[in-house]
Amino acid sequence: MKQFADKNEISFPLLSDESSKTIDAYGIRNSAMDKNKRLAGIPHPGTYVLDAEGVVIGKLFKEKYAERHANEDLIKLVEELSE
Repeated sequence: MKQFADKNEISFPLLSDESSKTIDAYGIRNSAMDKNKRLAGIPHPGTYVLDAEGVVIGKLFKEKYAERHANEDLIKLVEELSE
């Protein structure tokens, strides 16, 4: 993780789920990835939206690990949840 942070000039703390326990607990592991490859434990990219009590009230996910949703998609979701 330090090598990645140094390479990308990231100065804030990063979290890591090296054994993929959290990824599996949330059911977001990308099972299409070959289990023998470096990216075997990679999750589907996504964002959870939490309320003030920490309860998940919305989420956005993509199927492919290299895709990300647009900021506008997240704003739209939050606006819909606020209605």
